[in-house]
Amino acid sequence: MRNLVLLGGGYGNMRILLRLLPNNVPENVHITLVDRVPYHCLKTEYYALAAGTISDHHIRVPFPEHPRLTHVFGEVVKIDLENKSVILSDETVIHYDELVIGLGCEDKYHNVPGAEEFTHSIQSIDKSRATYQKLNNLPPGSIVGVVGAGLSGVELASELVESRPDLHIKLFDRGQRILSMFPERLSNYVENWFHSHGVEIVRQSNITKVEENVLYNHDEPIHCDAIVWTAGVQPNKVVRELDVEKDGQGRVVLTNQHNIPGYENVYVVGDCASLPHAPSAQLAEGQAEQIVQVLQKRWRGEEPPSEFPPIKLKGILGSLGKKHGFGLVADRPLIGRVPRLLKSGVLWMYKYHNGH
Repeated sequence: MRNLVLLGGGYGNMRILLRLLPNNVPENVHITLVDRVPYHCLKTEYYALAAGTISDHHIRVPFPEHPRLTHVFGEVVKIDLENKSVILSDETVIHYDELVIGLGCEDKYHNVPGAEEFTHSIQSIDKSRATYQKLNNLPPGSIVGVVGAGLSGVELASELVESRPDLHIKLFDRGQRILSMFPERLSNYVENWFHSHGVEIVRQSNITKVEENVLYNHDEPIHCDAIVWTAGVQPNKVVRELDVEKDGQGRVVLTNQHNIPGYENVYVVGDCASLPHAPSAQLAEGQAEQIVQVLQKRWRGEEPPSEFPPIKLKGILGSLGKKHGFGLVADRPLIGRVPRLLKSGVLWMYKYHNGH
């Protein structure tokens, strides 16, 4: 039996399972899925879990079941490319014939002293749960600092202000305007929403140090009762330690067939892959579709496509609490209720088509 090992049960590997099971796996191929938790988590919704507006079970999707699919629960600590093996924290060794690395990303602290120790995170389900405990146990009038005003920071701050309007939220952004990757009209809409809901935007901030309950902005101390870090991501540590070519963000450089050059049987999907777009669930799924084609061709002893058409992204949707949102769909800016409804619809469709 050939063993196809999928590391991480995120959006990319879920899409691979969806395409291969139940009927598109050759008789001689077994699939092993390795993840820390026994279900797929909707990472795009961790901000709402942390803010306390949705419960844990809302963002869990069961992994598929199949006679030739084995689930292994554990933490990956090392990938040995030469010996075609994966080592888990309990010293379990899993041998593979084909490997798809979909281990996702973790927070990037930009070498800011104290940032990792004294801030909370929404990068994993465990960390989001811990952040929820911290934020929702704060007494009224507490100050919450959110560092980073990209999509995650904006969604967290807006959800938290609806969940706990008694808190004072400070949103720290390095730029002159928040959501700098979006058109100015969208940024202005979101800034006005924050202004009307009492969220303080601290522009052109530069967090130089973090201590317990203190953020230093340009070396000036600011008291915060809780601090959440949403200021950038980097590939998982296991991928960072791989001795292969990476891009400037530390993501793995791949061939057109999405495998590591020199390792035809090792693919990288999602946030750890060097692709011409910002990491997203859509991008991971688009890439997974192409990886499945390559796997199937190689299993049949055929040449895989020499190149693929560019992955088309439908757009980006963000929420401002439960009733408002913003987004770019087909390069058109959307604001108000429509993008929020679209986002809810996309989420419902995803859960419905992946097991619920």
